[in-house]
Amino acid sequence: MSRPPTFTPPPCARALQLSTGRGPFAVLDARPEGEPRGTALLLPGYTGSKEDFIAMLEPLTGAGYRVVAVDGRGQYESKGPDSQEAYAQKELAADVLAQAAAAGTPVHLVGHSLGGQIARAAVLADPEPFLTLTLISSGPARIAPSQQERVRLLSEALELTHMDMEQVWAGIRAMDPPEETDVDGADLRRRWLGHNPAQLLATGRQLTVEADRVAELAAVRDLPVHVVSGERDDTWPVPLLDDMARRLGARRTVIEGAEHSPNTDQPLRTAAALSAFWDGARRPRG
Repeated sequence: MSRPPTFTPPPCARALQLSTGRGPFAVLDARPEGEPRGTALLLPGYTGSKEDFIAMLEPLTGAGYRVVAVDGRGQYESKGPDSQEAYAQKELAADVLAQAAAAGTPVHLVGHSLGGQIARAAVLADPEPFLTLTLISSGPARIAPSQQERVRLLSEALELTHMDMEQVWAGIRAMDPPEETDVDGADLRRRWLGHNPAQLLATGRQLTVEADRVAELAAVRDLPVHVVSGERDDTWPVPLLDDMARRLGARRTVIEGAEHSPNTDQPLRTAAALSAFWDGARRPRG
């Protein structure tokens, strides 16, 4: 099973507000000793947050990279409006472009799950700010039917039954497997309650209807792409991710001992795969 993230940043990271042209975003900004070899911008998945990358911050900064892990609008510690229209994918992609500019372009862009599809949309809107793109457990189109059903149930709880976030959280925990309910859920609960329901509704719907845009991404010139996943994935089957990587002409890494969240299941192996990709990737500028 996927392991829950830690919520305690390492000494190399600072929690701060990244000021952008589209407002402030809560980030963890981790910096190496000395001049960075580059900057990476990391986008979390559905119901996730910047904390999903905490365990990778030390190994990535140890490899010489500055890492900015971000809460998107309406996620955990980044505020967002109550209108679902504000979370349209094009709006979230515009946020990423603003975050990249504020972090200091060009950047290595990384998206986990939903974050990967938002990252793809940002690249398709304007590829110039990005040195590379890494998609972690993020597939070519909509999520698997079993996960669509989970999103539908969550959306109904929030929108039709008018349950509040606390009530929905209690229901989620009641359905968790026994090995997960043994985990101290205080941090996870606080993160859940920090999410804006409109963000969950809008992005959940996106995951169930996302079109296959692999051909569009493959047409972006001179952008090195990396497809990373665990050995098993119930959100997008691993063979589907293999095929996506082939269609993109992308580097493909399967993280041993990981499932849908290699960044928390096997953070050292995942960080090593990312830094090795960044070390070898050189995108012509201009």
